[in-house]
Amino acid sequence: MKNILSRLAPAALAFAAAFSIAACSRGGAERAAPVVGEVNVYTARHYDSDLAIYDAFTASTGIRVNIIEAGGDALIERLAREADASPADVFITADAGMLWRAEQRGVFQPIADSAILDRVPERFRDPENEWVALSKRARIIIYDKSKGVPEGLATYDDLAAPALKGKVCVRSSTNVYNQSLLAGLIEHEGLEKAEAWARGVVANFARKPEGNDTSQIEAVAAGQCRVSVVNSYYLARYIGSEDAKMRAIGEKIGVIFPNQQTTGTHINISGAGVVRYAPNPENATKLIAFLLSDEAQQAFAAGNNEYPVVAGVDVVGPVASLGEFRPDTIDMSALGAHQTEAVKIFDRAGWR
Repeated sequence: MKNILSRLAPAALAFAAAFSIAACSRGGAERAAPVVGEVNVYTARHYDSDLAIYDAFTASTGIRVNIIEAGGDALIERLAREADASPADVFITADAGMLWRAEQRGVFQPIADSAILDRVPERFRDPENEWVALSKRARIIIYDKSKGVPEGLATYDDLAAPALKGKVCVRSSTNVYNQSLLAGLIEHEGLEKAEAWARGVVANFARKPEGNDTSQIEAVAAGQCRVSVVNSYYLARYIGSEDAKMRAIGEKIGVIFPNQQTTGTHINISGAGVVRYAPNPENATKLIAFLLSDEAQQAFAAGNNEYPVVAGVDVVGPVASLGEFRPDTIDMSALGAHQTEAVKIFDRAGWR
């Protein structure tokens, strides 16, 4: 495993330095704490801004953070295979559905620390407290500004309307973000309506599903399709980019926060849990508590254009320019509970 200091990009180093100074100033310290232990993190998040936050944790506590990075499913398989021989203390991943998969494989142990649980609203943590959310993102509808908002488009259901035939770009159904979106529709509307929606969207494809959320943004900006569905932080990256070409793409994209008059816009999370056989469980708990501090919560927003999960922390950075919205309030655990049903519906609907 690698110490995060060797992984930081220059921009992240600057951010880490500012964050570390703030962390030290709260306790009156003038220099970083000496190394007093370590915490081993398996993470499916691959952002320099996260590394900067880990660096600030080390500066504040003296606990060195070691990381292994890979995809969520790959890390879950690794943890299950390693079992009690695993060096992992904390597992971090994106999407409530992925957290549910980890829970089903017996990856976690319950979190009992009230300093963590009291920071996270109940719907943003596992019912058995095996994981907690760290940050939020919204699944938004985007459209080609040059052509305007398609008439009548205000909800996820509207993406299946015949008026959008041949106008919808979307990524594959194998993507957990889409699986969780459909799981949310199942929770709200039931299996029959959710399947009718999936079939309707398939009928409206402008092309076969391909690429990631970035690909969908660029396809809409290029006029290859009229609308798509993406996570909010992807678009915020374009809007706030230092690259003029990326900003130009972002300027071509309009945003709809769906379902404002009904269930609210679909929300998903990144989250973390203490690994069942963690060799350093106390340090694991300290790290998760640190990631839920006001400073770290704001850093998630500043560094990766995400929304804080802790109430009262301001939204900052480019994502704030997308505007305020009313979020869906369903329990995040429901997104995992309906994953299997969502996959079956996608298969039957021909959404590959």
